[in-house]
Amino acid sequence: MTLRIGILTGGGDCPGLNAVIRAVAKSLMRQCGAEVIGIEDGFAGLLEDAPRVRPLTWEAVSGILMLGGTILGTSNRADPLRSPADTERVLRHVQALGLQGLVVIGGDGSMRIAHGLAAHGLRVVGVPKTIDNDIPGCERSFGFDTAVATVTEAIERLQTTAQSHGRVMIVETMGRYAGWIALEAGLAGAADVILLPEIDYDIEAVAAVCRARAQRRRHTIVCIGEGAKPVGGALTVQAHEAGRPEPLRLGGVAHALAQALQPRVSSEVRATVLGHVQRGGSPTPFDRVLATQYGNEAAQLVMAAAWGRMVTLQQGRLGSVALADAAHGSRQVPPDHALLRAARQIGVHLGERLGA
Repeated sequence: MTLRIGILTGGGDCPGLNAVIRAVAKSLMRQCGAEVIGIEDGFAGLLEDAPRVRPLTWEAVSGILMLGGTILGTSNRADPLRSPADTERVLRHVQALGLQGLVVIGGDGSMRIAHGLAAHGLRVVGVPKTIDNDIPGCERSFGFDTAVATVTEAIERLQTTAQSHGRVMIVETMGRYAGWIALEAGLAGAADVILLPEIDYDIEAVAAVCRARAQRRRHTIVCIGEGAKPVGGALTVQAHEAGRPEPLRLGGVAHALAQALQPRVSSEVRATVLGHVQRGGSPTPFDRVLATQYGNEAAQLVMAAAWGRMVTLQQGRLGSVALADAAHGSRQVPPDHALLRAARQIGVHLGERLGA
């Protein structure tokens, strides 16, 4: 019997998704003659009365490696675990489509859903996707390198205008509760202050750094992750969106910081929120290669019937972990991480109280 496998992309879009789709499909078709079916708009495509699917032929997945976004579409609202009826509908559609398994490409929310469906008997393989680089059990997710490159370029552009006007320029990155984007892009873009969700910042210390730099260099660049907060303060929440796997939409922390900082410094303070520009565009060569490796590894798990597992990269090696290990929690920057140590040693301020 010909192997028939479905692929879907869930959660937010991300550079490299098409490279994974291409690699999964081509590996399965070439190595075992599988029939590959694409499911449109993530789990939403399986929650409607009639599932929305399309065949992923060799030609259909050719020429998409360098494309951003996802040719299948995605959804960050569809959750088959919301009710028993929704769960049953998805399982029924998978069976009616004749799928022997499903490859789910997504972040922690999608992995949670995949794990939940696996508990109901669905055969699933996961592929980690997020620009935030925060999926437990995986040290590098595709899309992250592209996001870091985008933020780094933005910081470089803001450096010149900050120098010209003698301003404090604050750049806000995505990342939710993890500071990986802010940390790596801040270092790559030569930010003077990097503020992360993992380290509550002292506003007086940040102001002191800005005042000192105004005397020496005229300008200061601050790179802040959207989940950062001041000592004793709260997250900056843009909206509460009921019905989403992650109901809190963070955003605006750069403007909040600017308002708190302006009375404490003589320089003009400006804030820039990069937002979804970090998700868009063509993936970097690194992400194209990593996504291809992940897609091919997912195909190997499918052919080995290693269901209930997620492809991963640990200590520089491809492997897999149980979906249960990736379904909950967030991978944050550990306090003893080498990049934090390097940042401090070269004089980058991390928001900590001076002299502490």
